[in-house]
Amino acid sequence: MNSPLPELDRIDLKILQALQQDGRLSNLKLAESVSLSPTAVLARVQRLTREGYILGYEARLNPLKLGAAMMVFVEVLLDRTTPNVFDEFQAAVQVRPEIMECHMVAGGFDYLLKTRMADMASYRAFAGTVLWQLPGVRETRTYAVMEEVKNSTHLRLL
Repeated sequence: MNSPLPELDRIDLKILQALQQDGRLSNLKLAESVSLSPTAVLARVQRLTREGYILGYEARLNPLKLGAAMMVFVEVLLDRTTPNVFDEFQAAVQVRPEIMECHMVAGGFDYLLKTRMADMASYRAFAGTVLWQLPGVRETRTYAVMEEVKNSTHLRLL
């Protein structure tokens, strides 16, 4: 695969791939894996971060152990599609920790939400007190996940 952008060379892509696999990889181990000095690798990682290729680092937590075993996707159709309705809806979604992802989509509805709850009773309470009260919501369709087949945040780089 060719480099997605001319600013990234093969070593940059190897660094990104390695960090994508293990964000806790030490600079020394990272340097060994791409055959560069630790100083050179550190400079590259700092540049990749500064230029926005690396957005940050975080631990992936187990939702089953932390009371959020049920994943629910929700299609949201707004009553009007005007800039202020979009802005109000997006601002309201930002402050809700149950809503893990929110994507504006093209098609038969306006937004697709990914939520996590303890169980169906928790989702029902969330739907009534939060979801249906979000600005501009006209209609929702709920899809409870029965089995998570694949869950990855890794991008194809090499």
